[in-house]
Amino acid sequence: MLSSLIGLLRLIVFVLFISILSFSFYIASFFMSEKAAQKNALYLRDFILKVVNKILGIRAIITGDLPTTSGLIIANHRSYFDPILIVTHMNAFPVGKKEVASWPLIGYLCKISGVIFVERECQNSRDMTCQKIKQTINEGHSVINFPEGTTTTLPTTTTFNYGSFRTATQIKAAIIPVAIDYKIGTDAFVGDDTFIPHFLKCFGKRTTEIKITYFPPIFSEDADYLLKTSKDIIDAELIRFRKEWDN
Repeated sequence: MLSSLIGLLRLIVFVLFISILSFSFYIASFFMSEKAAQKNALYLRDFILKVVNKILGIRAIITGDLPTTSGLIIANHRSYFDPILIVTHMNAFPVGKKEVASWPLIGYLCKISGVIFVERECQNSRDMTCQKIKQTINEGHSVINFPEGTTTTLPTTTTFNYGSFRTATQIKAAIIPVAIDYKIGTDAFVGDDTFIPHFLKCFGKRTTEIKITYFPPIFSEDADYLLKTSKDIIDAELIRFRKEWDN
């Protein structure tokens, strides 16, 4: 009962906070140039996400140094909160499924802050996304991609899609592996979960403990090597996380 109340209060604060700031920015954007609006949207995104982490009781345990080299950040996928956590730590642009753009509040925040949307079932959309990723990295920014293509609760990663690694080799970009996991397995957002019930369950706890490890950049012209190496690194770290939590 108490956890449900905590979750509900946090949801209300979360919705009000994002609604007020998003609406204020929407009005203010009419008085900005397109370039200024894009720049200020990133400042707004960073501020919102830092506050949201406090509102939701996030306890992030970070291992490794934050990357200083721009590149393609490759992470395993547990929840919609994964990119939020990474973006809180560094200025990067996530690749997300197109459906998220239609989500209330979160979709708007994603659109104004540079999320690269892809319709995975559409080859044309995947090709356009690939070009956008190349452009963003060539401009000196990092892009966050989840090569599993879906969230899972497996102890290690499932099959990685090859495309991200091929893109990295084409523009000679670094692959930056990131491992992320949640202490409580049910905090993962998978299968038939819907947003509000999951939110209440996940953030109804006093704190939500998340471990995240940033690894050094990997460079190679061999996409197969990049895929296998990053997958092995992330898998080993996920196993380490779970051993530490279980002991």
